[in-house]
Amino acid sequence: MKIIAIANQKGGTGKSTSTAALGQLLSALGSRVLLLDLDPQGSLTQVLGVSPQAATIAEVLGGAVPGKVRLLEILVSVSELLTLAPSDIALANTELGLIQRIAKETVLKRALEPVSGLFDVCLIDCAPSLSTLTINALTAAHGVIIPVLPSALDLRGMTLFLDTIAQVREATNPGLETIGILLTQYASNTNAHTQALASITAGGWKVLGVIPRTVRAQESAALSRSLPDYDPTGKATLAYTQTAQEVITWLELER
Repeated sequence: MKIIAIANQKGGTGKSTSTAALGQLLSALGSRVLLLDLDPQGSLTQVLGVSPQAATIAEVLGGAVPGKVRLLEILVSVSELLTLAPSDIALANTELGLIQRIAKETVLKRALEPVSGLFDVCLIDCAPSLSTLTINALTAAHGVIIPVLPSALDLRGMTLFLDTIAQVREATNPGLETIGILLTQYASNTNAHTQALASITAGGWKVLGVIPRTVRAQESAALSRSLPDYDPTGKATLAYTQTAQEVITWLELER
């Protein structure tokens, strides 16, 4: 199982929407996909219409002491090849407790090991912060996708996050690869957006996909439906489909 963190310390960049969309599209293309919600807000869990009734990833990771629930016990089937490890607000307490743990950066990596033979790829929806949870995701991951809004402020935040990835490589995960930048809510008729895309390209960063701005994305989230399910032929879904193909290419190179 290859693990991909979808991460950015800034909120509102489309991490949960992107994770849900890519997960559904990759599963439709035949991959066994595990989606892991690592955000205490539980946005990915909500987008997929799942209401946790029992244990979530919080009980798996534990806090100041190890969790007593196995990851396999909390998994929820979303579709035939798509499975979710849900989250809820209890994960906020987990995050506080993890600070006290020995080898706290590797807790998630160790929790994922028992299910590695059941899935082809795991997509981790990270919280919008540089928290212990996000560092756990980056430590466990083989690669990272960075959703970014097309603005000067967001590009500056992206470079700071790339610095964080470099630090994780040095400290806990030397094999971590930056798969690419996912530009979201893009409007091609806006000068600032076209300049942002040009700046990313000029900087030598790989653009994994450009997702156009669409009200359908907001509507789908409000209705707890993934974008490909809500708007299967829309421009944003088609852009995510192209991005999913890029991810498959990366996965094949990693085998």
